[in-house]
Amino acid sequence: MGKETFYADGLRFECTGCGVCCKLAGGFVYVSDERIQTLAEYLELSLTEFTDTYLDIHENKYVLKSAGQACIFLENDVCKVYESRPEQCRTFPFWAGNLKSKYRWKLTLLECEGIGRGKLYSQAEIETIIKTQIQTENGPEPGSAARKKPEST
Repeated sequence: MGKETFYADGLRFECTGCGVCCKLAGGFVYVSDERIQTLAEYLELSLTEFTDTYLDIHENKYVLKSAGQACIFLENDVCKVYESRPEQCRTFPFWAGNLKSKYRWKLTLLECEGIGRGKLYSQAEIETIIKTQIQTENGPEPGSAARKKPEST
């Protein structure tokens, strides 16, 4: 039997669309190759247009640009690509760093009004979400779909 976690009985979460998680300064939203394609199509842009407009490079991996202290896709406190948002955004607040301890979860609760509401996620569901994330506290796992930006020709 594995170590019991503080969320053994599950955790409730429902996104309220408040946009606060899109304003958490100091972090990076890593974007997989597949999500870059999906977002470009969603916004009806070529890959080059999308990449030039919305992506930066951090440690040789694509990340979303910021607009000041917020995500570039946050407009009037609403995510303009919510239906196609990156995996890192889809899995918030169930990030490994937020789930390290009950204390860390309580800190996340102070930022996210959706915690404690809505659907009850079981421990198994939460652990599946963690395993499928492309982000960690330090960025994407080695070998993730994140890629180096092609050299200009």
